[in-house]
Amino acid sequence: MGLFRRNPVRVQPFFGYRSRDRLIVTGRTLRSRAPEFDTAGRWRTIRVMMSQFFAKPVAGVGVTLCLTREDGQDFDYAAASDAKGYFQFEIDLEGDWPYPESTAWEVVRLGWKTREGHQSVIGHVLVPGTDAQIGVISDIDDTIMETGITGGLHNVVRNLKRIFAQMPQERLLVEGADVFYGAIGGGLSVPSNQQPTGSFIPATHRPFFYISSSPWNLFSYLVAFKRSRELPLGALFLRRWGFNRATIGKRSHGEHKQTSIAAILDHFSDLRFAFIGDDTQGDLPAFAEAVEREPERIAAVFIRTTEKALSEAELDAKRVIESFGVPLWLGNSYAIGRDFLRAAGVAPHGETSRIVETVGPGSGEEA
Repeated sequence: MGLFRRNPVRVQPFFGYRSRDRLIVTGRTLRSRAPEFDTAGRWRTIRVMMSQFFAKPVAGVGVTLCLTREDGQDFDYAAASDAKGYFQFEIDLEGDWPYPESTAWEVVRLGWKTREGHQSVIGHVLVPGTDAQIGVISDIDDTIMETGITGGLHNVVRNLKRIFAQMPQERLLVEGADVFYGAIGGGLSVPSNQQPTGSFIPATHRPFFYISSSPWNLFSYLVAFKRSRELPLGALFLRRWGFNRATIGKRSHGEHKQTSIAAILDHFSDLRFAFIGDDTQGDLPAFAEAVEREPERIAAVFIRTTEKALSEAELDAKRVIESFGVPLWLGNSYAIGRDFLRAAGVAPHGETSRIVETVGPGSGEEA
């Protein structure tokens, strides 16, 4: 045995998602221990976050994924991690894979082999319910969490300092986001007093999909932040990140959002969506592109505004959204945004609320 013991190879599954005929699960193989965000302290925080950014990826690890259908039949699939440790399952489902009655997180099992033998971990896959006709696509940075990540290298470095100095539960929530997201989510699909223990993750009636320019290294960090603020959990669309123009530049933020939104819309062709973002990372132009492409699929657009005036590109995007008759709210307070929800037919805590009845006859949804 060597003088120093190496960390074991582990599989970090990211939240997956599926429709009736296709499932996607992404993850990463790393030589590190799972992060623990329960205790704070300056040096503890720095050590935990250093382990997230500098964990050694492991290439060529064979990963298996096991799905179990409602009838008890198992389906096994195989993938291998690439040079950066990433792997992805894109599975065309065989047979009948219906939606559950209410939106839920289904469980899959991922396995791999190490010197110590066969290892396994639970993964979670978001599945819309048959009672959910509308999903929510949301930004993260400066929409629910104050980051200031745009505006050049200086602001990126400033945000990294926050990440390395603060545990998730210490990060600043955008005021009112928790109540607003609870309202638009339509409440829990399973009441709190009926939720099982163990690997169960609570889901809201309307499924959430979060898009961020943050790196996949922050997956666990962002999930812990949402849990600490009781925000709805959802599938995350993050990025393979580097200190270069391709990921730091402003243009890349909009491109990542457009690509991710298109992927979500294509995957869930039977859902309409509400968009939530802010005016700091190209959200309005990205949302407008989706509205222009499939206006009937977009139920409403919510933009949290800052003190700055909208750019010409954002003003053009605003005109595009309005020209298609898609309800658009711009405001600096989520409390005012809740008034917009009420006007559109959504009670803040209603379990049988309707969303965006203003989008044409017969377009309302029972949540």
